[in-house]
Amino acid sequence: AAAPPPPAGPPRPTGPAPDPARDEAWVPASRPGADEPYGTGWATAAPSGPSTPDPGFSWSAPMAPGGASGSGRPVVTFAQPEGYDENARPHPLGRRGRSQVVAAAVCLVLGVGLIGGAVAGSWLAGDSGEKGADTGFTAAANMWHNVPVDELFPPTVQGEGAGPGDADRVWTRIAVAPDSGCEDAFDPLLRKLLAPLGCERLLRATYTDATQSHVTTVGLLFTKADAAGMASLAGRFDKERLDRRTDLIPRPYAAKGTAAAGFGAGQRATWAISVLTDAPVVVYAVSGWADGRDAGTPLPAEGGMESGATTAPAQAGLGHDARGLADRVERGLRKNVDTTTEQPS
Repeated sequence: AAAPPPPAGPPRPTGPAPDPARDEAWVPASRPGADEPYGTGWATAAPSGPSTPDPGFSWSAPMAPGGASGSGRPVVTFAQPEGYDENARPHPLGRRGRSQVVAAAVCLVLGVGLIGGAVAGSWLAGDSGEKGADTGFTAAANMWHNVPVDELFPPTVQGEGAGPGDADRVWTRIAVAPDSGCEDAFDPLLRKLLAPLGCERLLRATYTDATQSHVTTVGLLFTKADAAGMASLAGRFDKERLDRRTDLIPRPYAAKGTAAAGFGAGQRATWAISVLTDAPVVVYAVSGWADGRDAGTPLPAEGGMESGATTAPAQAGLGHDARGLADRVERGLRKNVDTTTEQPS
């Protein structure tokens, strides 16, 4: 018997024979870095050769001028991003509407105008630190007749930490001299040094310590000088150390019937003197013993306040008296000047 025919296989595909080169060019369409391809099928890449690339794939776009595939890296471009205005109309992001541009320009003009106006106003009004300094200088010049004596020379002055070893001091006023000129207030050499400033008025008061063992005269010399003249003399005092010269010591005010009655030139033990630059005033103080003893060679206040000083005035704290009272009277003067300049005109 004849052998049975072989079983029929699957039908042969019709059409052109497969092209191995084309088959090898097929690649799955997948996202970069993704494990699975988009969708469920396969996408064909642009075949190699001169055929027209498929514009649906960015990697198959022409890479050289003229539409031919080049050998370089592909160039990918993106559309301008769009946003939406208040009416839900699309517009490119980053582009300002005309109204926004106009509003920004108006704000810029107004801002520049306000700043310029403020600067110009300050120039026209002369609003500067120099004006404030001039006002304070002028106010200080009038303190001698505008401020009560109890504010310039308080009846009691507290000196917290002003004594030797930061001990507290208390000074009590025992005499106030009538306001006067400068004829008898200074030795000849000091009077000659101060003469270029002019003497408008001299105010003095004498204090004693809590034990009434020491006496100190404090003086405020109101000059006729301007700020430049005061600064010039202050610079000379600082440069030449004139505040330490024993031939430039102010004289005390010895009021009769007080503990300072015997406080004369020979009893001057320590002194302090300051030429102010923010006021036409020279502030000074001179200290001695209330019992009238001779003080010997006077010592500047700073020398009498040095640690380890062994002279009798230093150990008694007379340097602390002179410096402490001078400083506190000077502070009171400045406080009155500040109060005067802050009052509305």
